[in-house]
Amino acid sequence: MAHTIHVDVVSAEEQIFAGEAEFVALPGEAGELGIYPKHTPLITRVKPGAVRIKVAGKSEEEFVFVAGGILEVQPGTVTVLADTAIRGHDLDEAKANEAKKLAEEALANRDTKIDYAKAQAELSAAVAQLAAIQKLRQKR
Repeated sequence: MAHTIHVDVVSAEEQIFAGEAEFVALPGEAGELGIYPKHTPLITRVKPGAVRIKVAGKSEEEFVFVAGGILEVQPGTVTVLADTAIRGHDLDEAKANEAKKLAEEALANRDTKIDYAKAQAELSAAVAQLAAIQKLRQKR
């Protein structure tokens, strides 16, 4: 039997994934992280992007989009506490394109009183979601 690590991906709304995996890859604050069983303990922020989970015993990877959050790694457990998490098959390209368009318009319109940091974060999340959709398409 392959060595595995328990993985939990949780958003504020629901548990998105819980199970045994051979590895997990996700966008950490300082770059892409690859987590294998018995990894050194770690806590870091997660940037918007794709979490790829190689589920034990399956050839297909599980794919989850996260819009940021916190990653905690212990030797036998990986926990992703996401601000927002969406299963790969639930991603909506039209919604992501609309969110990107609205954020770009908010940033371009200098006459309004907007929160530029919030608009920039929304734009970053929309762009990351579109990139995740493209990655998922390439896997299929």
